[in-house]
Amino acid sequence: MADQSPDNSPNDADLPGLKATTPEERRRAFGILFVSLLSLGMGQSLFFAVLPPIARELGMSEFETTMIFSLSALLWTLTSPYWGTRSDIVGRKPIMLTGLIGFGVSTVGFAAVVMVGLWGWVSLGLMFPLLITVRAIFGTFGSGTMPAAQAYVADRTTRAERASGVASIGAAFGMGTVIGPGFAAALATFHILAPFFAVSAIAFGGALFIWRMLPERTTPKQKVADRQKQRRRLKLSDGRVAPWLMLGVVLSLAQSITMQLVAFYYMDTFNMQGDEATQFVSVGLMAMAMATIFTQMVLIQRFDLSVQFLLRVGAAVMIASFGILIAANAYGLFVTSLALAGVGFGFLRAGLSAGASLSVSPRDQGAIAGLIGGTAATGHIINPLVGIPLYYFMHQAPFILAAGLMVIILLMALFHPVVSKVNANASMDDEEDEGDLHPH
Repeated sequence: MADQSPDNSPNDADLPGLKATTPEERRRAFGILFVSLLSLGMGQSLFFAVLPPIARELGMSEFETTMIFSLSALLWTLTSPYWGTRSDIVGRKPIMLTGLIGFGVSTVGFAAVVMVGLWGWVSLGLMFPLLITVRAIFGTFGSGTMPAAQAYVADRTTRAERASGVASIGAAFGMGTVIGPGFAAALATFHILAPFFAVSAIAFGGALFIWRMLPERTTPKQKVADRQKQRRRLKLSDGRVAPWLMLGVVLSLAQSITMQLVAFYYMDTFNMQGDEATQFVSVGLMAMAMATIFTQMVLIQRFDLSVQFLLRVGAAVMIASFGILIAANAYGLFVTSLALAGVGFGFLRAGLSAGASLSVSPRDQGAIAGLIGGTAATGHIINPLVGIPLYYFMHQAPFILAAGLMVIILLMALFHPVVSKVNANASMDDEEDEGDLHPH
């Protein structure tokens, strides 16, 4: 892994479009970004842990609950590319501020709507569209923080440092998902909505630090943006792209089934409700998130695992995880299945991203990353139409489907001509930039 220390990074003056920033400024900037993205990760994971018990208490169905996630995921998928492009024009800081403030407003608004609902001031018929609306704020505006933050780091790293630099952004978000469920379990002892208010306060604090202390040296890149619009775009039907997009959608659906339904499954299997269910489910989700971070930050980095290993072993581990979850009749087995899921998802996410990147030329790295990133939210859109009806039919059915999806990934990793043959050592000809400017 490349050295991520700001002191060992290149002078920003050597990078296009940037004025120099000192090592101290860069260290401070990356620290601020880390805390800000930590709050985003915490907010995401605590929603999965806390919302199902709240929904049960309010009388909302599983379908209504997952629809709240689905609309937000759809808006995220649609708006994230826009915010990334916009940061090239107006700079990174304004877009990061937009995302964090949007996230904070959405989270505190969500908690406020639920609170008046618990007090009986708002009917369920009105509260559901209100929850959809405030969560839509997150999907629309909160999606700006991550692409702008990644671009900010990319602006300040060399090509050799780029992977480790952007990985640190993912690690911050991932660590937030680890902390989120435990954070929710601790604060839920005071009030079930306390975690929402606390995370929104952290987001607003991060926005304040970005506004006052984050050095912004990025110049407007309108010419770059115009040039990018003229480049040939990777097509969905491209033989190098299509299999990875399929894997992305399949993996996203399996993850959505797990994240959106596991709390309901636990409550129905062990006959537990309310704050107690929140705390027990939060521990399981925290174990899953910790296993994912350990897999990505320790196992993969330490042993330099191949794409084929990541996909094949990840799929096999997930099949075992879903098998244990389906058969679980004790809390220990429930947590064990989620911990294994964390390992499996950690392998699969890394294998998907690395494999897709290795399958295209250097000039198409941004395009393929955007396409793969777009598949990450598709599961939240599909699950209410597939996973929820299966859950009503039989509580184990969605997880049986998820295990079948992992079999598809395993078979593709073993036999698909693109997926099974991708090679980190293979060289690819990089076409001249000028060639990209010709219309196709």
